[in-house]
Amino acid sequence: MATVDVGGARREIALDLLQDVLPGDYIIAHAGFAIHKVDEEEALKTLEIIREIAGDVQGYDGAL
Repeated sequence: MATVDVGGARREIALDLLQDVLPGDYIIAHAGFAIHKVDEEEALKTLEIIREIAGDVQGYDGAL
């Protein structure tokens, strides 16, 4: 088991499906399991895109 930070919330996940996961690694988690280890550079790019999308959604005024 490991504790992960998901957008500022801490969650417990199982590492049974992955090998060689170390503190500070980026992973994809689903249903309480780490399912894929992600390269740090790719993870940071993806997080930036998610933050941009979240900002757009928060600023949505309902107009179409």
